Amino acid sequence: MALPAPDAITALGARELSRAIHGRDVSAVEVMTAYLDRIEAINREVTALVSLRPREALLAEAAAADADLGRGHDRGWLHGIPQAPKDLTATAGIVTTMGAPALARNMPGANSILVERTTAAGAILIGKTNTPEFGLGSHTFNPLFGTTRNPYDPSRSAGGSSGGAAVALATRMLPVADGSDMMGSLRNPAGWNNVYGFRPSVGRVPTGPGPEIYLQQLSTEGPMGRSVADLAMLLSTEAGHDPRMPLSLDGDGSVFAGPLDHDPAGTRIGWLGDLGGRLAMEPGVIETCEAALGLFEAMGCVVEPVRIDFDLDALWDAWATLRSFLVAGSLGLFYDMPAMRAGLKPEAVWEIERGRALTAGAVLRASAVRSDWHRALLKTHGTWDVLALPTAQLFAFDADERWPQVVGGRAMDTYHRWMEVVVPASMAGAPTLAVPAGFGAGGTPMGLQLIGPARADLAVLRLGHAYDLAQPWTARGPFG
Repeated sequence: MALPAPDAITALGARELSRAIHGRDVSAVEVMTAYLDRIEAINREVTALVSLRPREALLAEAAAADADLGRGHDRGWLHGIPQAPKDLTATAGIVTTMGAPALARNMPGANSILVERTTAAGAILIGKTNTPEFGLGSHTFNPLFGTTRNPYDPSRSAGGSSGGAAVALATRMLPVADGSDMMGSLRNPAGWNNVYGFRPSVGRVPTGPGPEIYLQQLSTEGPMGRSVADLAMLLSTEAGHDPRMPLSLDGDGSVFAGPLDHDPAGTRIGWLGDLGGRLAMEPGVIETCEAALGLFEAMGCVVEPVRIDFDLDALWDAWATLRSFLVAGSLGLFYDMPAMRAGLKPEAVWEIERGRALTAGAVLRASAVRSDWHRALLKTHGTWDVLALPTAQLFAFDADERWPQVVGGRAMDTYHRWMEVVVPASMAGAPTLAVPAGFGAGGTPMGLQLIGPARADLAVLRLGHAYDLAQPWTARGPFG
């Protein structure tokens, strides 16, 4: 598959595009036309965007955005810019299927907080980005829309569950994108598609509103971009307290819209590698990431291997317990209806049945392990400013597989064991930036996680921005 190169409009970054629209160098109608033409030419090859709205309606909305600017009314930095929220987040007026046949006609009555904020900043919603059924599994396929394919090799997975968002970015069908992350869903697809994904600190981006607002603390929404500057700008819109979500952090996101310039010299990066041999790794993953770490060293950072004294078996067990507990709680209603249960993917049924078999004591013990992990990282960050891990344990696998059965010669015992590398950051609720790390021997990308201390989101982004300005890999697009 040879993708066409971007034209002058779709080649722009999100911040550049915003300046061009506000400067009247290009109209919102011209922007919408360029993006819709590109989507028409590319999307059928990769299935990144779904539930697309009619062209005529979108061009009319773009014309209205132009008229607003002509009258001096600026909606915000996303004024007239096309956006497609992930198909897990609620969009009034656009179906939110979550990749599930049971929700094929689900039309929410209101937007999620994230969508409220992006539309208030001027974005025009063109559709949704594809996701696996209910977001389960880091491989984007579902019975409604099919498989999202890696644009660097369409026979390979795009990752997930924000796979559609990552591919839409990499192919320049979107200038910037949102996603969500429970188990690496902003990080693995970013790494496999040569873009940036950011899992913010717990509470930084309020997720919801929903029926349960206190216990759902493993997952968070967040931004993706082709540059850290674009990603941070979208975070400035997504972040900030919302009284409907009592655990959301105080303040707004304006700090992320400011300059990210920073001299990284002296930053201490602890390289966790394969967690002391615990993680099965495909050959080439560690070497690719260590080459990327060499770029940090060239910028004056101190990079050294580090091990954290913690029971990683207990950490994994706690993770699996909390995940099954939360999935069973949110998807149990589908399981309880026989007609819908028959249509659930096997991985969802496994999570629900496992979650329902848990005792309250088991859930509390898992939360205690998570608390111990937080305390262990507090000590570690006393020495290391940032911890680093790969974004995945293997390069993008065959898109026709449900999940990798064997990694690095080791059998995987669950559908998500091959993504254990993302669990440390998820369990910490720590700000984690996935950055491009280069390419493997097969020509597909790999990424590197940069894990900061709790609430140090800006510091992580500043380090990532310095790296972004120095790295050579994002110049290698899937279109050549």
